Parts: sequence; C-alpha cells; structure tokens
Amino acid sequence: MATYQEFIQQNEDRDGVRFSWNLWPSSRLEATRLVAPVSCLFTPLKERPDLPPVQYEPVLCSRANCKAVLNPLCQVDFRAKIWACNFCFQRNPFPPSYAGISEVNQPAELMPQFSTIEYIVQEMLGLMKPSLISSANVCLCFLISRFLQPVHRVDMNLTDLLGELQRDPWPVPQGKRPLRSTGVALTVAVGLLEGTFPNTGARVMLFIGGPPTQGPGMVVGDELKTPIRSWHDIQKDNARHLKKATKYYEALANRSAVNGHNIDIYACALDQTGLLEMKCLSNLTGGHIVMGDSFNTSLFKQTFQRVFSKDYNGDFRMAFGGVLEVKTSRELKVCGTIGPCVSLNSKGSCVSENEMGIGGTSQWKVCSLTPSTTLGIYFEVVNQHNAPVPQGGRGAVQFVTQYQHSNTQKRIRVTTIARNWADAQSQIQHIESSFDQEAAAVLMARLGVFRAESEEGPDVLRWLDRQLIRLCQKFGQFNKDDPSSFKLSESLSLYPQFMFHLRRSPFLQVFNNSPDESSYYRHHFVRQDLTQSLIMIQPILYSYSFHGPPEPVLLDSSSILPDRILLMDTFFQLVIYHGETIAQWRKAGYQEMAEYENFKQLLQAPLDDAQEILQTRFPMPRYIDTEHGGSQARFLLSKVNPSQTHNNLYAWGQETGAPILTDDVSLQVFMDHLKKLAVSSSA
Repeated sequence: MATYQEFIQQNEDRDGVRFSWNLWPSSRLEATRLVAPVSCLFTPLKERPDLPPVQYEPVLCSRANCKAVLNPLCQVDFRAKIWACNFCFQRNPFPPSYAGISEVNQPAELMPQFSTIEYIVQEMLGLMKPSLISSANVCLCFLISRFLQPVHRVDMNLTDLLGELQRDPWPVPQGKRPLRSTGVALTVAVGLLEGTFPNTGARVMLFIGGPPTQGPGMVVGDELKTPIRSWHDIQKDNARHLKKATKYYEALANRSAVNGHNIDIYACALDQTGLLEMKCLSNLTGGHIVMGDSFNTSLFKQTFQRVFSKDYNGDFRMAFGGVLEVKTSRELKVCGTIGPCVSLNSKGSCVSENEMGIGGTSQWKVCSLTPSTTLGIYFEVVNQHNAPVPQGGRGAVQFVTQYQHSNTQKRIRVTTIARNWADAQSQIQHIESSFDQEAAAVLMARLGVFRAESEEGPDVLRWLDRQLIRLCQKFGQFNKDDPSSFKLSESLSLYPQFMFHLRRSPFLQVFNNSPDESSYYRHHFVRQDLTQSLIMIQPILYSYSFHGPPEPVLLDSSSILPDRILLMDTFFQLVIYHGETIAQWRKAGYQEMAEYENFKQLLQAPLDDAQEILQTRFPMPRYIDTEHGGSQARFLLSKVNPSQTHNNLYAWGQETGAPILTDDVSLQVFMDHLKKLAVSSSA
C-alpha cells in the first residue's frame, strides 16, 4: 500500500493539489482544534503532457444552483442512463450523445485516472457565430484591422519602429527627477484595451525606469531633495502620496480585471520606482512583476524573453481570462483564496461567512495564468459535532477553471478530488499522520503574508507564534512542565523549522528591505507552487568538496567550512560561496595547472548546477559569486541559522564553522523556547 508521502506526490503530479490535511476531521469543532485550517495549494494549469484535451462539452448537473461537472466520484446507472451528482445528489439523465455508454464503454470523465480533465469548448470566448456578425461590425473590423495586425505581417515594420526609438531629449534640470506621467499612460493603455477588446485575453506591459513624478498616481515629487518614502515614513504616516496613489492604481487594476486584461510591471532602476503603490496592478490581474538594476543587463533580457517561452506543443505558456470556481460537498464551505486573483462575488451555498484571504465568494477571476500559477484555497468544515458523517464517508471538492488558451481556444479544466472523513476523537493519530507539513507551512505563510499587508509586522509574528505553539500543544508528546520530554511525530517534525525561517524571511521582516522590495518578494511568494515557495521560506544549501559528490547540507553556520564551496538557492538569488582555503587556492591560480584538474572540476561543478537552475526559473535569479570575507558573502550569512555567533564562539566543544555577527536567535534557542511554552501547564 502506498505511503502518505507517495499518495501526496501522486495527487500533486496528477491534479496539481496539495492539502494541509489528507484526512478531514468530521466536525467543525474538531477542525478548529487542529489549528492549521483544512486548505490546499492548487495549480489550475499544471503541465500534463499526458493529458490531451477532449473535443466535447462537459456534462453539467441540472440543478440550477449546483452545475457541478460529471466526474469519477458520481454514481452512475448505466442501464437507465442516469448519473447522480456527488455534490447535491440530483439525479441527471445523460445527454443523447452518451447513449452508447456502459460499464465497459465509459467516457473519460468517469474513469478514476481522469480526476483532472480538460475540455475544448467549441464556441470561442466572446465571439459570435459568423452568421450573427452584422455588416456594421464587419466595417468596424475592417477599420480596426488597419491598426491591428498579426505580428508576422508587421514584423519588419515593428522592428524598424523599435530601432528608431530614442531617449527623450528634453533636459532634466539639476536636482530634479525626470517627469513621469505613469498613471496617465496606464489609464490610456487600459482604456484602449477596454474599448477594443473587452473580455478577450490581452496584456499591458509597463516598463519603468523611475517613480511616477507627476499627474494622477504620482508617488514622489520631482525634487531630488525629497526622498521616496521608506518603511519609516510609512510607519510614521509621513508618506503623503501613498494612499492617493494606491487608490488610483487599485481602481485601474479593477477596471483591467473586469475585462480579463493583465498588467505586467518591469521596473529597472537603482532606486525605488513605486512598486508598493503599483503592486495591485499585477497582483489583482495576474501580471508579472520583474525588478532589476538596468534594462541593459543580460539578467533582465533573459527574464523578459522567458515571458514568451513555449510549451511542448509550441504554444505560449500563458492563458488569459481565467475564472476559477470551487464546489464543495455539503460538509465543507470555502473561506477564500490567496493568490493573483479578484473576487467575482458569487455567493452560494458553499461560501463560508468566515473569510480567509479573498473570501465571500466561490468564484475568482484570474486574468493571466501560467503553468506555475498556484492559489492557496482555504476551507471550513461546517458539519456539526452531534451530526456525525456516516462511516467511510468522503468529502469532495471540485475546481472548475475556464480560460482562454494562448492559441485562442476556450478551455475548461476540471479537477475533482475526495478525502476521507475521520472522527478526531478515535482517529487523531491517523489525522496526524495525514498532515502535509510542507503544504501547511506554505499555506500558513500565505495567511501571514496576507495579514502583513494590513497589520503591523510584530502582530503578524505573534499570530504565527501562537498558531505554532497551539499546534505543538495539540500534537506534541510531552510531560507537563518538562521541556526535555517534548517530541513531535515525523509528519510534523519539520514544521517548526519552516516557521523559524519564515519569521526571518523578507516576506515578514521589512528591516533592510525597501517597501518596493518587500512588495516584489510578497508578489512572487503568493503565486508560486509548493516547491518554489518552500525554497523562498527555507533556502536550499548544497556543499561541494573533495570528500565526495555534491550533497545538500543544513542551512546552518556550521556548514560554512574553509574547504567547501556552497551553492545557496533562495529563489531570488543564487549564491556560490567559496570557503577560505578554496578562495586562496583560486587566487593562487591552481585551477590553471594541469596537475590540479580535480580542483578545476570542483570549481566548475556548482557553476553547472547553478546554470541548470537558471534555465527554468522565472524571474531569473540574481547570480552572486563570492568568497570568505567578500562583501557579498552577506547574502549567505544572513540566511543561515546562526548556531555559532560572536557570543558563543569560544563555548566548550564548539564545532567548526563560521561565526555569524548577529543578535538573532538560533533555531536551537527558538526550539527550546517553543518546547517550554508548549509544555507549560499555565499555557
């Protein structure tokens, strides 16, 4: 029988779903006692080369307030040609085209391996049949076609026009910033698309080399002596343009989202460009945010090219005008979602009053989707404690994603999953072993980041700490008031470590980051899949030495040794760090000597691995090559667990490693404190 880990991995590979709990408590009371909510990470367009779309329409439940799609969990009477909806139990006749179905001749959507299935809908999105187009519309199309042409027809002209673009010759007075009317330019772009292509896939690409300095949406004045707002200014309510500019861009983002258009922001400058105020343009419409030092760097150019990457069929890896609907069985309700989307305010019987993230709806608009776009979806168990679920009962969730494919087809992807209910009083150990600590860590982190947008940083950290302590009290094994007896099972053992690194991450700590940088980091965190999100929370560290093949090592100061090369992947940066001895050998040029070929290979190994990561990551991470004592070694030193600091450097029995000059607590101190609080009888 498959282990839970194998079951979780199979579900992620097949359906793009990772649940925090894979056995669900059968009552609302027991679910709240689990601390971590029943929730999931869902990747609507997860790449499945083995899943060709089917060329027919989905069969829907006939009940007006249900409309669930036929799926493998439905009960089917092949003789009577009737199927029962597994969400509302409505009995529905099959359409005439299904007349030939039987136990041995089933359509794909009834087979268990097609828990995820994709349909190509015949009528294209928003387009009428040719016979319905009036002569007036034909004239209008003719007029528009003078200005809008397929790119292959105007390729040369477009290249020539772009080549002729010149830097604005208008002089910028000394002590002044260039005048930028970014807000007006965006309004024009959004208005043009709104008028010409409503409800059709389109993207606005905004390239900015500095902050908006005039007109609506201005972020800072044109006087250089007035610095752009900092976190300190925001906390002191000293950022005079912040609220007005944010409100302006939010209104633009909502206008764009209504029409299914997305807005990308490419910001390249050495100072802040106003991403804090403009982030909603991309966050609400599913657009990209790319941040760099200059448009001329190869880092930016390669990142921009990656926006137009193609899949195994030669189609762009982008989809437009997505609408995600979540349907649940009657014991569950949807609390909300966290990700690059806007609410469609679709109130239904499966919508919870308890909101988490963007709630109060069971439908969301996701204007732009890529194969990695991932949403965090939160649920509430509403079954009452005194009304038990029948033995062997299962709860079900259906995700219906409608979108416009990059080849202009309208498609509907349907994913239907089920999990068993469990009585938390008699089966608490089974529920505990079904805990997916990686998914739960990312889902709790998303809740923390969502709160950080509207709450004070220390309040968010206190909330995260309280949740962690409660989880440890619920599932830890310990004797009262004896911290040394505290123990967590294997399914929860890494969770406190994730929370430790999350507390230190740039998503929750704004110290040493500008408001623009914080907005950029948070933007990417709430849209990436589980693997990339975990790398952001707890970076991966690989060690290269003469003692054996490359191996992952602890993200700890004890891993920094003189005879090692370290490769750290934080998602946003790739850091190659050469230990003291390695750095000295490299400076001496040993790698150039024939007799030290093995040293040359050792230096090359992390470069090759870094190149492999650079090939697939979007946006491309910043590449940093540093060594012991180098100024850029700070990128590594700020991320590792400071188990050795200047305070305990000379402690008896201290292992070798690099001491970190910091007052931050180490993971060991954090865990000791957590154990003390978890076992306390006064807690």
